Amino acid sequence: MDRRNFIKTAAITGTVAALSPLESCSPTVNKKEEQSVDYNTFELNEITAGQLQQKMQDKDLSSEEVVQMYLDRIGQVDLKGPELRSVIEINPDALEIAKQLDRERTKGKIRGPLHGIPVMIKDNIDTADKMMTTAGSMALSGFHAPADAFIVRKLREAGAVLIAKTNLSEWANIRSTRSSSGWSGRGGQCRNPYDPSRSPCGSSSGSGVAVSANLCVMAIGTETDGSIVCPSGINGIVGIKPTVGLWSRHGIIPISHSQDTPGPMARTVTDAAIFLGALAGKDEKDPATNNIPENIPQDYTGFLDSSGLQNARIGIIRDFMGFHSEVDKLMESAISDMKEVGAIITDVRCSEKRREWGNAEWQVFLYELKADMNKYLSERPNAPVRTLKDIIDFNTANADVEMPWFDQEIFLMSQEKGDLAEKEYLDALNESKKLARETIDNALHEQNLSVLVAPTNAPAWTIDLVNGDHFIGGSSDLTAISGYPSITVPMGQIHGLPVGLSFIGKAWDEATLIKLAFAFEQGTGKRIAPVF
Repeated sequence: MDRRNFIKTAAITGTVAALSPLESCSPTVNKKEEQSVDYNTFELNEITAGQLQQKMQDKDLSSEEVVQMYLDRIGQVDLKGPELRSVIEINPDALEIAKQLDRERTKGKIRGPLHGIPVMIKDNIDTADKMMTTAGSMALSGFHAPADAFIVRKLREAGAVLIAKTNLSEWANIRSTRSSSGWSGRGGQCRNPYDPSRSPCGSSSGSGVAVSANLCVMAIGTETDGSIVCPSGINGIVGIKPTVGLWSRHGIIPISHSQDTPGPMARTVTDAAIFLGALAGKDEKDPATNNIPENIPQDYTGFLDSSGLQNARIGIIRDFMGFHSEVDKLMESAISDMKEVGAIITDVRCSEKRREWGNAEWQVFLYELKADMNKYLSERPNAPVRTLKDIIDFNTANADVEMPWFDQEIFLMSQEKGDLAEKEYLDALNESKKLARETIDNALHEQNLSVLVAPTNAPAWTIDLVNGDHFIGGSSDLTAISGYPSITVPMGQIHGLPVGLSFIGKAWDEATLIKLAFAFEQGTGKRIAPVF
């Protein structure tokens, strides 16, 4: 099996489970109303966090009104109409939270740029509220986390309004080699807003779709290999995969502690930069955050420079191209655009050790999945399953709901592995990290480059429940395995389907990536909202 096809693969299928938590909390649309709805007309279409802040400051809108507008939009577009199924559960307290933040505003208390802004988070992130945390699996149905994840606590402190949790590839797409990205037993099949017959990619499928379809301002995804950047690229939005450790992973259902990271997804680089700084920081419960440099920026918006590409030395990873002729054409156009504003372009090669680091990464996944999942569940005594073996047994007993289209062979392979002291694991971990990091470091150093650039994705493929995903190419594995950062921005469309451009850099250098991605975004304006 090609590991890259496995983890980045994308998404399919009609679905199995009802969304009772969502449907009971969402606005309803009767048949007569549904026929008259124009899904493309929405007052808050493409609005940014800054524009919303201005409207709330000018008293044109309150946070409560904004939240209600998004809840209505979810009812019209996600549950009815195109039936995108990007939202797995509405927060029943969202309006009350917005009211409280409005009261704070009237008293002159503004917590920051996220005050009153509606956001969503992926359903593998703990929230100590009325919403469940299930990773899309019926095995965790009814589970309420005992405490907020570290980043959720930071989110609430920043004044954001958590309005919903998003659907995802179940268990973050680590259950089967033949999965459909965006499908979960609990949430059904999430669909691409540009063409609902096509994949939203995964595993942060719902987060990408919800942001793109204007169901919220921004969202949180999680990535182990491609799960932020692929659904961002395929859904025509901006996604940042941070350096592992910049955002805490504590309170997130894991796959791999050596690669997992949450990250921001938004329609603009500016909003993604705001979000990135607001949730970054050290967490005593996540040792990876101890590696954050003391001089790391607290606010990334200072790096939003529209002339940032001028004299920037950029390495084009040519051997990460060639999987789709139309993607190559978009890449050549993007290269020309960057040259026009003064970027210095150099070709580089990075795929020499790609097979080796991919094979080693696969072994790391199999070991860490079992160890990390068991640890997460053991620390939550109210969870209905306590080990990976319990999940396997649940899926077997409930195969009609959990395995109607694909199996759980990755779970079974992981269950057979030993502990993290085994030589096979330690060798694979060392090899995968060493090869990926040396590839980036050497490419940047040898030609004195600012960043590396590669295509994020191919156009979205059609949903195919029987055969699984049809992923054909991308570039996420290099930064996923190394733990280094990347940011994807819209590069253009192929037959109306978005394709992203990835900026890849050294560890902790999100500032440079944001600077260059912002300049590209401002100079090209390739984001096009979906039309239903």
